Amino acid sequence: MTTTASSSTSHHLSPAFPGRAPWGTAGKLRAWQQGAMEKYLQDQPRDFLAVATPGAGKTTFALTLASWLLHHHVVQQVTVVAPTEHLKKQWAEAAARIGIKLDPEYSAGPLSREYQGIAITYAGVGVRPMLHRNRVEQRKTLVILDEIHHAGDSKSWGEACLEAFEPATRRLALTGTPFRSDTNPIPFVAYEEGNDGIRRSAADYTYGYGSALADGVVRPVIFMSYSGNMRWRTKAGDEIAARLGEPMTKDAVSQAWRTALDPRGEWMPAVLRAADQRLTEVRKAIPDAGALVIAADQDSARAYAKLIREITGDKATVVLSDDAGASKNIDTFSQGTDRWMVAVRMVSEGVDVPRLAVGVYATTISTPLFFAQAVGRFVRSRRRGETASVFLPTVPDLLTFANEMERERDHVLDKPKKEGEEDPYAESEKEMDEANREQDEDTGEQEQFAFEALESEATFDRVMYNGAEFGMQAHPGSEEEQDYLGIPGLLEPDQVQMLLQKRQARQIAHSRKKPDEEADLLELPADRRPVVSHKELMELRKQLNTMVGAYVHQSGKPHGVIHTELRRVCGGPPSAEATGGQLRQRIAKVQEWATRMK
Repeated sequence: MTTTASSSTSHHLSPAFPGRAPWGTAGKLRAWQQGAMEKYLQDQPRDFLAVATPGAGKTTFALTLASWLLHHHVVQQVTVVAPTEHLKKQWAEAAARIGIKLDPEYSAGPLSREYQGIAITYAGVGVRPMLHRNRVEQRKTLVILDEIHHAGDSKSWGEACLEAFEPATRRLALTGTPFRSDTNPIPFVAYEEGNDGIRRSAADYTYGYGSALADGVVRPVIFMSYSGNMRWRTKAGDEIAARLGEPMTKDAVSQAWRTALDPRGEWMPAVLRAADQRLTEVRKAIPDAGALVIAADQDSARAYAKLIREITGDKATVVLSDDAGASKNIDTFSQGTDRWMVAVRMVSEGVDVPRLAVGVYATTISTPLFFAQAVGRFVRSRRRGETASVFLPTVPDLLTFANEMERERDHVLDKPKKEGEEDPYAESEKEMDEANREQDEDTGEQEQFAFEALESEATFDRVMYNGAEFGMQAHPGSEEEQDYLGIPGLLEPDQVQMLLQKRQARQIAHSRKKPDEEADLLELPADRRPVVSHKELMELRKQLNTMVGAYVHQSGKPHGVIHTELRRVCGGPPSAEATGGQLRQRIAKVQEWATRMK
């Protein structure tokens, strides 16, 4: 049955489809798309969740399946639900290429006979769920829920989707990133309880980044990480200096990160110069390669565009979410050969600009969901050997995400309860998670932290690829940095690994020959310079508090007095803002005091 069904599918495709479709969306399916089709046609389920890495071709799979279901009269119409207005139109255009006409402007009333369905947004469903329920009750409907994790963005959206599409004949859920930062259940997704008692989303077919990379469907991603010294003023008027990537509290990381992204400092211009140089190298092999800055807010986006103009002499395309011409600007850039685009969120998910090969992650959103979506803009491959390069600040969360690119995640519905004593930082962790979630889901401008960025500088820190780290710290413009920026833009994945290993070995050998006085930066290989995580900092703070508590009983002095004395002797800020090194120094000092008293 499966073979016959699949061949019927390709016969039913419009003759214009293979010729006009972008790379990878022609009549002949990729192996994973064929596998997913066969799994679906074998089981004929009412609900089906396909998880496929960004750039793998989820749209082609969904529309091929829609074509088969329409052709075999399993359904009579199609409804596509997409996260944004731009994606809604993109779906209608892709469907038209295989002979399925979807109305992307539908709002109410009977649908014109020339259409076989509609394309709408989750927000649109949220406004009038009963309108769409009536439509799916009247005719057998396939509902395609694109990036279905968005149905969990708000309780009202999830409830609206349930209400609207509960009577649907078939529902196909698609996502490249099934995991969320919260525990809102996603409609029409099955959850299975593991041995640990935690329920996780269960996909019917999964095609991860690692598999797609091995198949040559997506590009390998080279992450270029930059650290540097930051200085800012807090709301209380205190001036704080820290090095990006050094262990510090989550609040301090956020403020150092925000300082780095301030367009008035030196960090962003240095990183944009490096990214533009990388783009020039990539364009030697991929002449139309483009670059994208993902900005935190509209003011920053405009400021970055101005910096790009000053650095390159070329104007950057700016895409803002409330700009009426945003979709047109994206389409124009996608079809052209201009070098740079700057966007606020608009291009973070689903938008197809295959020529994007260089990215700058210039936002403080630190959820794995958003990071995966953002990196997904650069991985779509048009021919074998293309590479993607993404520039990042040296922030522990981002480096963790970068090193876990190939890890497949499921949406966790239950959070494990902490055992033992109450975590003194749990409440602030919860607040930070809430802040991250609000940033990830708000399409407007984000609030600034209550601080003033004073100055920043950039240091080339490390290169991450395939879970490994390479490079020696170096100043922008140095020979060490140029070694990595000059990596060819057309390489097979194993060639990238080999080249990075050779360059690091050469740098280590060169470093050993230099006199000590010439080693002005920490000249250790990247894999020997781990970035301390917030969790490790919490453990150090907990250890310090335990030691101080024990010393309180031994000395009879109050906690506050001991902490103040530690700051006076060891230097540095309060424990909540101290680095890992400062905390270890204080732990050692308390141990020294306790030993003397015995």
